[in-house]
Amino acid sequence: MKFIFYMLFLFVAVSSGNGGKKVTVSTVHYASGKDSVSNYLCVPEGRGPFAAIIIIHEWWGLNDWIKENAKNLAAQGYLTLAVDLYRGKSTESPDEAHELMRGLPEDRAVRDLVAASEFLKARSDVNKKMIGTVGWCMGGGYALVTALNVPDLASCVICYGRLVTDSSSIAKIPCPMLGIFGEEDRGITPQNVHEFEAACKTVGKRIDVKIYPGAGHAFMNPHNTKGYQKKNAADASKLIEKFFDQTLTKE
Repeated sequence: MKFIFYMLFLFVAVSSGNGGKKVTVSTVHYASGKDSVSNYLCVPEGRGPFAAIIIIHEWWGLNDWIKENAKNLAAQGYLTLAVDLYRGKSTESPDEAHELMRGLPEDRAVRDLVAASEFLKARSDVNKKMIGTVGWCMGGGYALVTALNVPDLASCVICYGRLVTDSSSIAKIPCPMLGIFGEEDRGITPQNVHEFEAACKTVGKRIDVKIYPGAGHAFMNPHNTKGYQKKNAADASKLIEKFFDQTLTKE
């Protein structure tokens, strides 16, 4: 497969609000098959090569909250790439988000995510052996999909995303995983999580799981006005940071 990369230079230097590294953001594009995929790139100050993280959005699309997550992780020293699986579309309407998610071809999404890893590996400022991924909701499921399709992925964080339990698929996972879930999630239930965890351990895969009591789906997103849990969201973010610190070697 041939990948062609190009960039739209819209550099903006931003400062981390938590005393981390300064971050430069830009819009970049790469080819995925015959398509051009737009992405939000965040590069921390320093020479690198940096460990890199593929950021995968929820069913709402590549919105400001996902970009904030990309910037926050970059401020900790990771080069981050937030992929736009919807080709420029985003929404605040649950009905439209449902349509966008249902209309996303699975094979195209997989192709885009594999291409994202190849894009990162082609950069001189990326440590090719230290690439991870994180996603929330729909993106959490696609973080796992990335691990199933990128054989040298180094780290994977699944935040209340779709899971698999068949051993043949799980055996393909090349990296440690962290799973963040809510006890009251009616889509990804604790039973689903425990089955996934057991299946991973059966085939010798490292999986760390945290199920937050009283938390529902998307409890980490502050725009989820009915379900956001500030304390649990902050704790989950710290777990994610610690997990990446353990599994991805930074500059």
